[in-house]
Amino acid sequence: MLEARGITFGYPGAKRPLYKEFNLAVEPGERVAIIAPSGFGKTTLCRLLAGYERPQAGRILVDGAPLPRRGACPVQLVLQHPELAVDPRMRMERTLAEAGEVPERLLDGLGIRREWLRRYPHELSGGELMRFCIARALAAGPRYLVADEATAMLDAITQARIWRFLMEEAAERGMGVVFASHSPALVERVATRTVRLDG
Repeated sequence: MLEARGITFGYPGAKRPLYKEFNLAVEPGERVAIIAPSGFGKTTLCRLLAGYERPQAGRILVDGAPLPRRGACPVQLVLQHPELAVDPRMRMERTLAEAGEVPERLLDGLGIRREWLRRYPHELSGGELMRFCIARALAAGPRYLVADEATAMLDAITQARIWRFLMEEAAERGMGVVFASHSPALVERVATRTVRLDG
């Protein structure tokens, strides 16, 4: 189980914390949608769950244990802006290699063309880069995948294809998924449960 247990978090200078004694529990195999208007902390919650930010109080736990400080994290985060998540000086094949060996079925399932592997990030579109970021996250073998508006920049057909693949992967692995989205249609199609941050 992935848990946010009694977490409090706020940014310096803010009038009030984004979260105060907030709790969330995600079971293996669940697909939980985080819903809220802009400014309510969806991205921050995603970053907290994956260990990119640390709560000022409370804990993030996987099966009762804190997230590891080193090595592969059992929670992998796919950011909304893929260009910020890759090294612009590395070809995409090296970027993928950071997660270890990437099975061919991941490349095929996400629609990654083999010629893209030799390209640099600036030679790909945002949607193409996003596929690489998802592949890298899945190749790390996470217990939980956290996606922050990960497919928002993709066209509807590509978005549907990727989420269909992600749902198949999650079911096969028993992997939990937490995703933030502004799309009611996507939430209805993908989520097994929704959590509203705005009440």
